Amino acid sequence: MEGKISLKSAGIITGIAAIVAFLFGLIISAGIPALSNKTEASQGAVELNPIITEQGGSPFTRVAEMVSPAVVNISAEKSVKTGIKNFEWNFRGPFEDFFRDFFKNFPRGESKTTTLGSGFIISEDGYVVTNYHVIKNAKNIIIRLTNKKEYKGKDVKIIGYDSRTDVALLKIEAKDKFPYLKFGDSDKIKVGDWVMAVGNPFNLEGTVTVGVISAKGRSHIPLSEGPDLQNFLQTDAAINPGNSGGPLLNLQGEVIGINTAITSTSGGNIGIGFAIPINLAKSVIEELKTKGKITRGYLGVYLEDLTEDMKNALNLPSLEGVLINEVIANSPADNAGIKEGDVIIEYDGNKVTDVQSFRIMVASTAPGKTVKLKLIRNSREMELKVKIGEMKEEVALSGGEKQGTELGMQVVDIDSPDAKMYNISTKKGVVVTEVESSSPAGDAGIEPGDVIIGIGNKEIADISDFRKAIQDLKKGKPVIFQIQRGERKRYVALTP
Repeated sequence: MEGKISLKSAGIITGIAAIVAFLFGLIISAGIPALSNKTEASQGAVELNPIITEQGGSPFTRVAEMVSPAVVNISAEKSVKTGIKNFEWNFRGPFEDFFRDFFKNFPRGESKTTTLGSGFIISEDGYVVTNYHVIKNAKNIIIRLTNKKEYKGKDVKIIGYDSRTDVALLKIEAKDKFPYLKFGDSDKIKVGDWVMAVGNPFNLEGTVTVGVISAKGRSHIPLSEGPDLQNFLQTDAAINPGNSGGPLLNLQGEVIGINTAITSTSGGNIGIGFAIPINLAKSVIEELKTKGKITRGYLGVYLEDLTEDMKNALNLPSLEGVLINEVIANSPADNAGIKEGDVIIEYDGNKVTDVQSFRIMVASTAPGKTVKLKLIRNSREMELKVKIGEMKEEVALSGGEKQGTELGMQVVDIDSPDAKMYNISTKKGVVVTEVESSSPAGDAGIEPGDVIIGIGNKEIADISDFRKAIQDLKKGKPVIFQIQRGERKRYVALTP
């Protein structure tokens, strides 16, 4: 019958349709996961390749363009004495003191050297952060911006510096409005995070290098220029000579560190660079800005990191903590009852892991604050309360800084950590830590490690005595300084 399909034909058609549907289903079921996997792979590739922007470019480009105008070149002139003019000599042995005294009044040669470093502007009104060692004992500081504009002479002012963290704060005294960088949070940075260093290596301004954070909390790095409060960020971003003082930045263009030093066998970059965490520098910068100097907490102990042998001998639960090997008499620690052999494991609610981190904890504590210490004594845990004192300040008397007179040296108290390296045997006086070659102190033959025990007819017991004595000195009038060098006492005539 026309128009009608037989049962047999209908069965064939139905069978064919079922087969087609089955095959189509297989294709669809196989294809959907494949498409899904491709999508996931594509999204994952984007997430795992953060250095490529949506436009296919590098985000470092954007950061470099954004921050470079606020990164500056700093050059400074230093005078270096070269011994007796037109005569090279180097006497050593039992007659060394005799020859030094004999030749000390001979005219000395002098040469000038220029140091180069970097810095970065942190405010619209021209505050500049750099390393202290970049401007240490420097004269004629010049700050140069990327637009070639220069500021020098009276237009550049040293607000203050902190040798313990190697941070210095300068100010461009101009009515201009400056581009500036913002601080990030260095505590949030993680090992493996991308970072960028910007600076002025080899007088090549605006140089950008890129790397990652290799480690955090690095300390005990032997650096000729300091600092002694170390909690470095380590990076493989190239930090070459001239990068010192420049910023280490995250991918948001925020400063998370101040480039400071490299460790190298050749003097060049080998992928081990160090930066001061900005969280450590923030309080230093703010205090320099408001006070011009740093006030630090003082406990009055000498410390030692724990070893496995010490842990076992003292029956300690772990290697966390610091061992007290000496308590300074009449110090806050002494007054609180801390004893030699104690192991401090907690300070003001924070765990103590090693000497360096503990020193930073104490130094960051406001003088006068009472803190709780948890310590182990004779295998027993106990708590003490201690009122933190004030670390006696370092007195700097160098060219450009007037405090009574310009002597050209830096001194610290006998019990200062900076004095310990000289193995001082005397109990009173102030220890000379630095001497500027072209200065009254340098001309008089005073050297680092000398202990000043008398000025004129006044005995010098500490920084306070020293400060009072130099206030009475008159420019151009010689005065006798009594010093102790090793086991010998001697007199030198110094003319302010």
